[in-house]
Amino acid sequence: MKKRFTEVQIIRILQEVDSGTPTSEVARQYDIHQKTIYNWRSKYGGMEPSDIQKMKLLEEENNRLKRLVADVSLDNQVLKDVNSKNW
Repeated sequence: MKKRFTEVQIIRILQEVDSGTPTSEVARQYDIHQKTIYNWRSKYGGMEPSDIQKMKLLEEENNRLKRLVADVSLDNQVLKDVNSKNW
């Protein structure tokens, strides 16, 4: 039993369901629970395989920007602490 599917495989499975194949049949074919298909649909619904790469790039950029904001906030707090002790 396969525990992990790639995003491209997930989208292909969702496309099977969208093409008219019953969810129960697709779930049985891939040995997954129907709820898993519904969860995937909420996350990947309407996506094409090419959209996955764009999503990954956006997630990486978002994480990088979050780290930058955290660093700047820390620097700002340090400067405030130093400034308050000098006066």
